This record gives sequence, C-alpha cells and structure tokens, in this order.
Amino acid sequence: MSARLAAHVWVSAYLRRLQMEGIAVYVAARGDATAGAVLVKLALLDGTARAYLRQYDIAAEALVWQPLTEGPEAEVDAAIARQRGFDPDLWVIEVEDARGRHMLDEMG
Repeated sequence: MSARLAAHVWVSAYLRRLQMEGIAVYVAARGDATAGAVLVKLALLDGTARAYLRQYDIAAEALVWQPLTEGPEAEVDAAIARQRGFDPDLWVIEVEDARGRHMLDEMG
C-alpha cells in the first residue's frame, strides 16, 4: 500500500515547477488540504481552454490525468463550476499558456 501525497503538497510542488518554466499558474480555488481532488484548467489565451481531472485508473493502478472538457473558455469555466458544486473540496489550478504546456504528463 502506497502513501498518498497530501493535496496541498502536490499543489505547491506543481505551482513551483510551472513557475520555474516561466508558465503562469495560480490557485483559482482551494480544496481540502489533505484529501482534496485536483483539477487543472489550461487556458490557451485564445478564448479556449481545457480542463483535466486527476482520477484513479484501476487498470494502471495509479492516479492519471483525464480530460474533463475543452472548448470555449466560458464553457470550460461553467463545467469547472459544476464540478466544484459536486465537490467543494476540489482544488482548481489555472495554467495560462498559449503553447498548451501544463506539464501534467511529465515525471518529477
């Protein structure tokens, strides 16, 4: 059995990593510090956005980033608001990068 990293620790490390790469990132909504789920919104700065939700993949036996939605930024924001309505402990991290970099699929 592996220990899960507290949400606030993962969020802090993720923010720092993106900042080191010069990618704009901020916490749009704070969730539960220990066990809150994490959602990352990637704003492409052209009026569109994507949202990714960290979920447990039974087959891979690991946490993976699944696309939640993409499209016009207002529609993505509405989908995120609905998710927060279901889960008030949800963290929402917003990344702003015209090149589409979010670093969710990179190790470290």
